[in-house]
Amino acid sequence: MGLGRRLALAVLLAAAAQPAAHAQAYPSRAVTVIVGFSAGGSVDVMARHLLAVISAQLGQQFVVVNKEGASGSIAFAGLALAKPDGYTIGAGPTTPMSIAPHIHKDVKYGPDSFEYLCQSFENVFTVAVPAESPFRSIGEIVAAARARPGKLTYAHSGVGTVPHLSLANFAYRTGIDVVAVPYRGEIPAFQDILGGRVDFGSTSVVVSVGRNVRVLAVFADQRHPAFPDAPTFSELDMPSMPPGFNGLFAPKGTPREIITVLERACEDATKSEAFQTAAKRLYQPVVYLNGAAFAARARKDYQYKGELIKALGIKAD
Repeated sequence: MGLGRRLALAVLLAAAAQPAAHAQAYPSRAVTVIVGFSAGGSVDVMARHLLAVISAQLGQQFVVVNKEGASGSIAFAGLALAKPDGYTIGAGPTTPMSIAPHIHKDVKYGPDSFEYLCQSFENVFTVAVPAESPFRSIGEIVAAARARPGKLTYAHSGVGTVPHLSLANFAYRTGIDVVAVPYRGEIPAFQDILGGRVDFGSTSVVVSVGRNVRVLAVFADQRHPAFPDAPTFSELDMPSMPPGFNGLFAPKGTPREIITVLERACEDATKSEAFQTAAKRLYQPVVYLNGAAFAARARKDYQYKGELIKALGIKAD
């Protein structure tokens, strides 16, 4: 074999070996994790517990950057444009992919614009009122709303979030006229529920548990152990909504070997005692799905949410 052919073969062999070397080296520095919701909310808290375990497993820091606003779509718009090298990923619910494209005119991405790494947990939401509220049941809210159309107000964590759609769907299906008050994240919404500045609202179990609020019902098929006296909407023969499907995402085009590393790390983290203990303490169900199953669920949810948003008449801004 001539010198030229030997050099060409050496170059090809080196190129073929690069992906394996890349996979072995990743991550070689800190990874930025974009979270599209406020610090201290359910999405943020659960993401930080998961990422702490992954950091320990992979030997690098996974640093959370909160970029709240527009129901998570600001964060995911940034993630969609990030360099697909594994050093910028996202954590949160599928709502920025399954809901925001149906609502916000300027959203340029969809459910196929990302790599799905894993689902880690499901975020269950409640209907809550201040502890001093006169309302002690969902039925009482419905009765009051019918007696005073357009007077009752409810808080949610942003247009197009699961709490928003859950309560908008509840109002639509029961035929009541109530006023939605959007907030820039779950914590500001909860603070106004707690302070009685709105009549009721929807927040996650994580935020509601142990606080001075009365939970009237949960959007779930089964009663939640954190609030065993609160009925499900199914029990009340009223419309319910699926929980928030939370996990990890990467920009489209992230190398397969990096996706594999993160997917395996996420699976191991969800099974770890540290994450399981944190989730149990926060009353959040750990539900792991691999990337492919998570992507399929997100696409199905995109179709469902699109039909729901159309039925509710929620307009794009």
